[in-house]
Amino acid sequence: MDLRIFTEPQQGASYDTLLMVAKATEDLGFDAFFRSDHYLRMGSADGLPGPTDAWITLAGLARETKRIRLGTLMTAATFRLPGVLAIQVAQVDRMSGGRIELGLGAGWFEEEHKAYGIPFPKEKFARLEEQLAIVSGLWATETGKTFSYEGTYYQLQDSPALPKPAQRRVPVLIGGHGATRTPRLAARYADEFNMPFASVEDSERQFGRVRAAAEAAGRKADDLVYSNALVVCAGKDDAEVARRAAAIGREVGELKTNGLAGSPAEVVDKLGRYAAAGSSRVYLQVLDLHDLDHLELISSQVQSQLG
Repeated sequence: MDLRIFTEPQQGASYDTLLMVAKATEDLGFDAFFRSDHYLRMGSADGLPGPTDAWITLAGLARETKRIRLGTLMTAATFRLPGVLAIQVAQVDRMSGGRIELGLGAGWFEEEHKAYGIPFPKEKFARLEEQLAIVSGLWATETGKTFSYEGTYYQLQDSPALPKPAQRRVPVLIGGHGATRTPRLAARYADEFNMPFASVEDSERQFGRVRAAAEAAGRKADDLVYSNALVVCAGKDDAEVARRAAAIGREVGELKTNGLAGSPAEVVDKLGRYAAAGSSRVYLQVLDLHDLDHLELISSQVQSQLG
Protein backbone atom coordinates (compact mmCIF):
# COMPACT_ATOMS: atom_id res chain seq x y z
CA MET A 1 0.00 0.00 0.00
CA ASP A 2 1.25 3.48 -0.90
CA LEU A 3 1.15 6.10 1.84
CA ARG A 4 0.87 9.73 0.81
CA ILE A 5 0.95 12.85 2.98
CA PHE A 6 -2.09 15.10 2.64
CA THR A 7 -2.18 18.61 4.11
CA GLU A 8 -4.89 21.21 4.76
CA PRO A 9 -3.01 24.54 4.52
CA GLN A 10 -6.14 26.69 4.78
CA GLN A 11 -6.16 25.81 8.47
CA GLY A 12 -2.93 27.80 8.89
CA ALA A 13 0.34 27.25 7.03
CA SER A 14 2.84 29.35 5.14
CA TYR A 15 4.65 28.20 2.02
CA ASP A 16 7.79 27.69 4.11
CA THR A 17 5.89 25.32 6.40
CA LEU A 18 4.54 23.37 3.43
CA LEU A 19 8.04 23.17 1.95
CA MET A 20 9.34 21.79 5.25
CA VAL A 21 6.65 19.09 5.28
CA ALA A 22 7.16 18.26 1.60
CA LYS A 23 10.89 17.80 2.10
CA ALA A 24 10.24 15.59 5.13
CA THR A 25 7.75 13.62 3.02
CA GLU A 26 10.47 13.01 0.46
CA ASP A 27 13.24 12.27 2.95
CA LEU A 28 11.11 9.80 4.92
CA GLY A 29 10.22 7.72 1.88
CA PHE A 30 6.54 8.57 1.43
CA ASP A 31 5.13 8.33 -2.07
CA ALA A 32 3.65 11.82 -2.48
CA PHE A 33 2.74 15.19 -0.99
CA PHE A 34 -0.78 16.43 -1.66
CA ARG A 35 -2.65 19.48 -0.48
CA SER A 36 -6.21 20.72 -0.36
CA ASP A 37 -7.43 23.56 -2.56
CA HIS A 38 -9.20 25.99 -0.22
CA TYR A 39 -9.02 29.69 0.49
CA LEU A 40 -10.75 29.86 3.87
CA ARG A 41 -10.13 28.09 7.15
CA MET A 42 -12.74 25.76 8.61
CA GLY A 43 -13.82 25.33 12.20
CA SER A 44 -11.97 26.98 15.06
CA ALA A 45 -8.54 27.29 13.39
CA ASP A 46 -7.26 30.84 12.97
CA GLY A 47 -6.02 30.22 9.44
CA LEU A 48 -2.96 32.42 9.93
CA PRO A 49 -1.00 33.66 8.06
CA GLY A 50 -3.70 33.21 5.41
CA PRO A 51 -4.38 30.96 2.44
CA THR A 52 -1.81 29.74 -0.06
CA ASP A 53 -2.87 28.97 -3.62
CA ALA A 54 -2.67 25.26 -4.39
CA TRP A 55 -1.08 25.48 -7.82
CA ILE A 56 1.35 28.26 -6.95
CA THR A 57 2.43 26.17 -3.97
CA LEU A 58 2.89 23.06 -6.09
CA ALA A 59 4.89 25.02 -8.65
CA GLY A 60 7.32 26.02 -5.92
CA LEU A 61 7.51 22.50 -4.52
CA ALA A 62 8.04 21.12 -8.02
CA ARG A 63 11.38 22.94 -8.15
CA GLU A 64 12.41 22.10 -4.59
CA THR A 65 11.72 18.36 -4.51
CA LYS A 66 13.07 15.59 -6.71
CA ARG A 67 11.16 12.32 -6.22
CA ILE A 68 7.73 12.62 -4.64
CA ARG A 69 4.51 12.95 -6.60
CA LEU A 70 2.64 16.23 -6.07
CA GLY A 71 -1.05 16.98 -6.39
CA THR A 72 -4.38 18.20 -5.08
CA LEU A 73 -7.26 16.65 -3.16
CA MET A 74 -9.26 18.22 -4.69
CA THR A 75 -8.88 21.27 -6.93
CA ALA A 76 -12.24 23.06 -7.00
CA ALA A 77 -13.71 23.35 -10.49
CA THR A 78 -15.34 26.62 -9.38
CA PHE A 79 -11.97 28.32 -8.84
CA ARG A 80 -10.48 28.18 -12.35
CA LEU A 81 -11.59 28.17 -15.96
CA PRO A 82 -10.80 24.77 -17.50
CA GLY A 83 -8.47 26.10 -20.19
CA VAL A 84 -6.48 28.04 -17.60
CA LEU A 85 -6.36 25.02 -15.31
CA ALA A 86 -5.04 22.81 -18.12
CA ILE A 87 -2.23 25.32 -18.75
CA GLN A 88 -1.37 25.62 -15.05
CA VAL A 89 -1.23 21.87 -14.42
CA ALA A 90 0.74 21.18 -17.60
CA GLN A 91 3.27 23.87 -16.71
CA VAL A 92 3.73 22.63 -13.15
CA ASP A 93 4.07 19.09 -14.46
CA ARG A 94 6.94 20.25 -16.68
CA MET A 95 8.48 22.14 -13.76
CA SER A 96 8.42 18.91 -11.72
CA GLY A 97 9.78 16.68 -14.46
CA GLY A 98 6.50 14.79 -14.73
CA ARG A 99 5.41 14.24 -11.10
CA ILE A 100 2.03 16.01 -10.99
CA GLU A 101 -1.43 14.53 -10.41
CA LEU A 102 -4.71 16.42 -10.65
CA GLY A 103 -7.53 15.78 -8.23
CA LEU A 104 -10.56 17.67 -9.51
CA GLY A 105 -13.86 18.12 -7.71
CA ALA A 106 -16.99 20.20 -8.07
CA GLY A 107 -16.27 22.61 -5.19
CA TRP A 108 -18.53 22.76 -2.16
CA PHE A 109 -17.47 25.37 0.44
CA GLU A 110 -19.78 28.31 -0.23
CA GLU A 111 -18.32 30.54 2.48
CA GLU A 112 -14.89 30.72 0.83
CA HIS A 113 -16.49 31.70 -2.45
CA LYS A 114 -18.32 34.55 -0.72
CA ALA A 115 -15.19 35.62 1.14
CA TYR A 116 -13.11 36.03 -2.02
CA GLY A 117 -15.76 36.98 -4.59
CA ILE A 118 -15.75 33.65 -6.43
CA PRO A 119 -19.03 32.71 -8.14
CA PHE A 120 -20.73 29.70 -6.56
CA PRO A 121 -23.04 28.27 -9.25
CA LYS A 122 -25.87 25.86 -8.57
CA GLU A 123 -24.99 23.45 -11.40
CA LYS A 124 -21.55 22.54 -10.04
CA PHE A 125 -21.49 18.87 -11.00
CA ALA A 126 -22.38 19.51 -14.63
CA ARG A 127 -19.66 22.15 -14.80
CA LEU A 128 -17.19 19.66 -13.34
CA GLU A 129 -18.04 17.16 -16.06
CA GLU A 130 -17.38 19.75 -18.76
CA GLN A 131 -14.11 20.76 -17.10
CA LEU A 132 -12.92 17.16 -17.12
CA ALA A 133 -13.79 16.82 -20.79
CA ILE A 134 -11.94 20.03 -21.64
CA VAL A 135 -8.80 19.48 -19.58
CA SER A 136 -8.38 15.90 -20.77
CA GLY A 137 -9.24 16.91 -24.33
CA LEU A 138 -6.67 19.71 -24.42
CA TRP A 139 -3.90 17.43 -23.15
CA ALA A 140 -4.84 14.64 -25.57
CA THR A 141 -4.87 16.85 -28.66
CA GLU A 142 -1.88 16.20 -30.90
CA THR A 143 0.64 19.00 -31.20
CA GLY A 144 -0.08 20.97 -34.34
CA LYS A 145 -3.81 20.27 -34.17
CA THR A 146 -6.52 22.29 -32.44
CA PHE A 147 -9.21 21.52 -29.88
CA SER A 148 -12.73 22.91 -29.85
CA TYR A 149 -15.55 22.29 -27.39
CA GLU A 150 -19.16 23.44 -27.32
CA GLY A 151 -20.70 22.86 -23.93
CA THR A 152 -23.46 24.37 -21.87
CA TYR A 153 -21.06 26.26 -19.61
CA TYR A 154 -17.76 26.41 -21.51
CA GLN A 155 -16.91 26.92 -25.17
CA LEU A 156 -13.45 26.66 -26.75
CA GLN A 157 -12.72 27.43 -30.38
CA ASP A 158 -9.60 26.30 -32.23
CA SER A 159 -7.39 26.12 -29.14
CA PRO A 160 -3.76 25.19 -29.89
CA ALA A 161 -4.06 22.99 -26.80
CA LEU A 162 -0.67 24.01 -25.46
CA PRO A 163 1.42 23.52 -23.41
CA LYS A 164 1.57 19.76 -23.06
CA PRO A 165 2.44 18.15 -19.70
CA ALA A 166 5.74 16.33 -19.32
CA GLN A 167 3.83 13.08 -18.69
CA ARG A 168 2.02 11.41 -21.54
CA ARG A 169 -1.01 11.50 -19.28
CA VAL A 170 -1.31 13.42 -16.02
CA PRO A 171 -3.16 11.10 -13.61
CA VAL A 172 -6.64 12.44 -12.82
CA LEU A 173 -8.27 11.74 -9.46
CA ILE A 174 -12.00 11.87 -8.88
CA GLY A 175 -13.58 11.14 -5.52
CA GLY A 176 -16.69 11.35 -3.42
CA HIS A 177 -19.62 9.54 -1.86
CA GLY A 178 -22.22 9.97 -4.61
CA ALA A 179 -23.82 6.68 -5.55
CA THR A 180 -24.54 7.28 -9.25
CA ARG A 181 -23.04 10.32 -10.96
CA THR A 182 -19.67 10.15 -9.21
CA PRO A 183 -18.91 6.53 -10.19
CA ARG A 184 -20.01 7.28 -13.76
CA LEU A 185 -17.70 10.30 -13.96
CA ALA A 186 -14.82 8.34 -12.46
CA ALA A 187 -15.35 5.52 -14.94
CA ARG A 188 -15.09 7.94 -17.83
CA TYR A 189 -12.27 10.26 -16.77
CA ALA A 190 -10.37 9.03 -13.71
CA ASP A 191 -7.11 7.19 -13.30
CA GLU A 192 -7.77 6.98 -9.57
CA PHE A 193 -10.91 6.99 -7.44
CA ASN A 194 -10.55 8.42 -3.95
CA MET A 195 -12.99 7.79 -1.10
CA PRO A 196 -12.56 10.59 1.45
CA PHE A 197 -13.07 10.13 5.19
CA ALA A 198 -15.22 7.02 5.00
CA SER A 199 -15.52 3.76 6.88
CA VAL A 200 -14.13 0.50 5.57
CA GLU A 201 -17.65 -0.66 4.79
CA ASP A 202 -18.67 2.51 2.94
CA SER A 203 -15.39 2.46 1.02
CA GLU A 204 -15.89 -1.11 -0.12
CA ARG A 205 -19.43 -0.31 -1.21
CA GLN A 206 -18.37 2.76 -3.20
CA PHE A 207 -15.39 1.00 -4.77
CA GLY A 208 -17.84 -1.64 -5.96
CA ARG A 209 -20.01 1.01 -7.60
CA VAL A 210 -17.01 2.51 -9.37
CA ARG A 211 -15.78 -0.87 -10.53
CA ALA A 212 -19.24 -1.67 -11.92
CA ALA A 213 -19.41 1.72 -13.66
CA ALA A 214 -15.99 1.16 -15.20
CA GLU A 215 -17.02 -2.22 -16.58
CA ALA A 216 -20.25 -0.71 -17.93
CA ALA A 217 -18.19 1.98 -19.66
CA GLY A 218 -16.00 -0.62 -21.35
CA ARG A 219 -12.99 -0.27 -19.03
CA LYS A 220 -11.37 -2.87 -16.88
CA ALA A 221 -12.20 -2.11 -13.26
CA ASP A 222 -8.58 -2.72 -12.31
CA ASP A 223 -7.46 0.06 -14.65
CA LEU A 224 -8.27 2.47 -11.82
CA VAL A 225 -6.40 2.92 -8.56
CA TYR A 226 -8.71 2.87 -5.51
CA SER A 227 -7.67 5.00 -2.55
CA ASN A 228 -8.79 6.56 0.73
CA ALA A 229 -8.12 9.81 2.52
CA LEU A 230 -8.06 9.47 6.31
CA VAL A 231 -6.94 11.63 9.21
CA VAL A 232 -3.93 10.16 11.02
CA CYS A 233 -2.95 10.44 14.69
CA ALA A 234 -0.36 7.88 15.73
CA GLY A 235 1.79 7.66 18.82
CA LYS A 236 4.25 5.29 20.43
CA ASP A 237 2.02 5.10 23.52
CA ASP A 238 -1.42 6.27 24.71
CA ALA A 239 -0.05 9.52 26.13
CA GLU A 240 1.52 10.49 22.82
CA VAL A 241 -1.66 9.68 20.92
CA ALA A 242 -3.68 11.80 23.37
CA ARG A 243 -1.21 14.70 23.05
CA ARG A 244 -1.40 14.65 19.27
CA ALA A 245 -5.20 14.41 19.31
CA ALA A 246 -5.41 17.41 21.64
CA ALA A 247 -3.06 19.39 19.41
CA ILE A 248 -5.53 19.11 16.52
CA GLY A 249 -8.64 19.57 18.66
CA ARG A 250 -9.95 16.02 18.30
CA GLU A 251 -10.87 13.18 20.67
CA VAL A 252 -8.91 9.94 20.58
CA GLY A 253 -12.01 7.74 20.45
CA GLU A 254 -13.48 9.72 17.57
CA LEU A 255 -10.20 9.54 15.66
CA LYS A 256 -10.01 5.78 16.13
CA THR A 257 -13.54 5.44 14.78
CA ASN A 258 -13.24 7.84 11.86
CA GLY A 259 -9.54 7.74 11.00
CA LEU A 260 -6.21 6.08 11.64
CA ALA A 261 -5.34 6.56 15.29
CA GLY A 262 -3.51 4.77 18.05
CA SER A 263 -0.27 2.84 18.17
CA PRO A 264 1.61 1.98 14.97
CA ALA A 265 0.26 -1.57 15.29
CA GLU A 266 -3.32 -0.28 15.47
CA VAL A 267 -2.78 1.93 12.42
CA VAL A 268 -1.25 -0.94 10.44
CA ASP A 269 -4.17 -3.18 11.39
CA LYS A 270 -6.75 -0.68 10.22
CA LEU A 271 -4.85 -0.02 7.01
CA GLY A 272 -5.04 -3.75 6.41
CA ARG A 273 -8.81 -3.59 6.67
CA TYR A 274 -8.93 -0.83 4.04
CA ALA A 275 -6.62 -2.88 1.84
CA ALA A 276 -8.97 -5.84 2.12
CA ALA A 277 -11.80 -3.53 1.00
CA GLY A 278 -9.88 -2.72 -2.18
CA SER A 279 -7.77 0.30 -1.29
CA SER A 280 -4.15 0.31 -2.47
CA ARG A 281 -3.29 3.89 -1.50
CA VAL A 282 -4.04 6.06 1.52
CA TYR A 283 -3.69 9.82 1.83
CA LEU A 284 -2.77 10.52 5.44
CA GLN A 285 -4.39 13.80 6.46
CA VAL A 286 -1.77 15.43 8.70
CA LEU A 287 -3.23 18.37 10.60
CA ASP A 288 -0.30 19.44 12.80
CA LEU A 289 2.26 20.43 10.19
CA HIS A 290 4.96 21.29 12.72
CA ASP A 291 5.05 17.80 14.25
CA LEU A 292 7.64 16.19 11.99
CA ASP A 293 8.27 13.52 14.63
CA HIS A 294 4.77 12.25 13.77
CA LEU A 295 5.82 11.71 10.16
CA GLU A 296 9.03 10.00 11.26
CA LEU A 297 7.06 7.59 13.48
CA ILE A 298 4.66 6.73 10.66
CA SER A 299 7.56 6.21 8.25
CA SER A 300 9.62 4.01 10.57
CA GLN A 301 6.87 2.00 12.28
CA VAL A 302 3.86 2.00 9.93
CA GLN A 303 5.11 2.40 6.38
CA SER A 304 7.96 -0.01 7.00
CA GLN A 305 5.42 -2.79 7.69
CA LEU A 306 3.38 -2.28 4.53
CA GLY A 307 5.89 -3.64 2.03
